[in-house]
Amino acid sequence: MSARLTGLLGIDVPIIQGPFGGGLSSIALTAAVSGAGGLGSFGAHHLDPDSITALVTNLKSAVPAGRPFNVNLWVPHPYEAGLRPAPADFERLRPLYQRLGTPAPTSYTPPPAFEDQVAALLAAQPPVISFVMGVPSADVVTEARRRGIVTIGTATTVDEAVAVEAAGLDIVVASGSDAGGHRGAFLRPVTESLVGTFSLVPQVVDAVRISVVAAGGIADRRGVTAAHALGAAGVQIGTGFLATTESGASPLHKAALTGPDARITVLTRLFSGRHARAIINPLIRELAAEEATVPRYPVQNGLMQPLRRAATARNDARYVNLWAGQSAALSQPVTAQQYLAMLTADDTDRFTSI
Repeated sequence: MSARLTGLLGIDVPIIQGPFGGGLSSIALTAAVSGAGGLGSFGAHHLDPDSITALVTNLKSAVPAGRPFNVNLWVPHPYEAGLRPAPADFERLRPLYQRLGTPAPTSYTPPPAFEDQVAALLAAQPPVISFVMGVPSADVVTEARRRGIVTIGTATTVDEAVAVEAAGLDIVVASGSDAGGHRGAFLRPVTESLVGTFSLVPQVVDAVRISVVAAGGIADRRGVTAAHALGAAGVQIGTGFLATTESGASPLHKAALTGPDARITVLTRLFSGRHARAIINPLIRELAAEEATVPRYPVQNGLMQPLRRAATARNDARYVNLWAGQSAALSQPVTAQQYLAMLTADDTDRFTSI
């Protein structure tokens, strides 16, 4: 199983670094993971087409020759295009901005169109493209295959994994509810798609023929071994790589990942309007009653983004989205190469023989 996955991706060990959006990814991290034999990833869902073109150019220069890398996009939900904030949405957040002494937003700019993003990405031809939140159109999958690009889809339920395979993608990431950051549910509401990683993986392995990669709550060699025992061909690890030296996470985010607060995480809509797993902080506690009423993604994300950036610049963790999975407390402040070595220690022979 692992040999099939590593052969398809052109990697040495069946470990994928999870892609992070919103500036948490970095070229240095992607290059370090790919250079060390895994698959480095970069989350590009927030970038416009020109920035995506430049990103892929820079990654091709930074990643060692002959090593693959992955660029990730979010597939939009149908309702997102028409969403706009109401006047009350701006006013509701004004007190938070006042506390930080930074101007509250008075306008809203929708995110880049997915169709333009994926067209730019296909034209730039990264070795691998991954998708979350849904499956791309048949035209996108066909064009990726024509250009020799490997495609990865993400599923939070067995039905979503079947949909990923039916769409023609090459690999499916079975992402359990243990995972940090945004939930990628797209067939049912998130509340009906919270299957734990080690319940999800064997069911997905039984349901599809394409390679299955386990994700969510895997942070050390024990988790890697367990995922393989359940039939996964490889693992995707996000939070553990987010804590490494090369990631784009802020110092306060990295400190939170390796501190005692990382032992407890919750799903929250407060930062982006879409459920995401994060370490609890004062904003989550203070606005808990508004979880069900804040605007949907991408509106809430756009309105909260200046607040998050201002708080990060002030090193104020009270108002920052501290994305983290349920095994965040196992994270270590090491380099990506050191972390990858820890994940594969004593297991190299088993990886190459499966």
